[in-house]
Amino acid sequence: MSCKVKTGGGAGVGARGGMRRPAVRLVRLGRARPGSEAGALLVGEPTGPVYTAGLRGGLTPEEAARLRALGAEVRTTGRGGLATFHGPGQLLCHPVLDLRRFGLRLRTHVATLEACAVRLCELQGLPAARARPPPYTGVWLRDFKICAIGVRCGRHITSHGLALNCSTDLTWFEHIVPCGLVGTGVTSLSKELQRHVSVDEVMPLFLEAFKETFKCTLTAEDNFT
Repeated sequence: MSCKVKTGGGAGVGARGGMRRPAVRLVRLGRARPGSEAGALLVGEPTGPVYTAGLRGGLTPEEAARLRALGAEVRTTGRGGLATFHGPGQLLCHPVLDLRRFGLRLRTHVATLEACAVRLCELQGLPAARARPPPYTGVWLRDFKICAIGVRCGRHITSHGLALNCSTDLTWFEHIVPCGLVGTGVTSLSKELQRHVSVDEVMPLFLEAFKETFKCTLTAEDNFT
C-alpha cells in the first residue's frame, strides 16, 4: 500500500479540520483509480495549547470556560474518547486510510497505531512501552500514558489518530482528567529519557515505524488535491 504524507503544522487540530477534509476526499476518489494511494498521512506539531473533547464528551461548559481562561482553545471533535490536551512538543499523526484497501478492521487499525507508537518508543530507547486493553487505549510506560489515541471512521475511511508527547509541557494535563482515566498520569519522551527530545528529532523515526507497522510506502506531498 502507498500513502501520501504531509509533515508540518498541527495536523489539523488547530484549524477545524485543516488538511483532513481534502485528505479524506483524496482517499475516497482514489477508490476509483487503480494504483492510487490508499491513504494520506498528516503529521505535525501543534502551535498552541488546545483541549479537545471526543464523541463521549469529557468537558462540561464550566470546565471548558475554565480552560479557556488559562489561554487555551477548547474544541469538540468527532473522534472517539474523552478529553485530552494538544500543544507544542507533541507529535500529532492523523492517518486518513481506506481500511478496506489496507485489509484492516477499525479495532485492528487502533492496535496498529498503538504498535507504531510502541515501536517508536523502542527506537528511542524505551523498550518498556506497551499498549493496554480498553479503556486504557494508547501507549503506556508504567501507569503513565505517553501516547493518546482517538480515531473516527466513516465509510471505511479513518481520520484523527494519535498524539505522542515528545517535549510537551505536561502541566497542561493537570487541569483535566486525561481521557477520563482517574488515577493515571502522563509522561513524555523528554521526561523518560531525561533530555530534550523534539518533534523534529522524532519525526524520521516515527515515519519509519509507521511504514513498518502499517506495511506501506510513504510519498511526500505538499497539498492533497
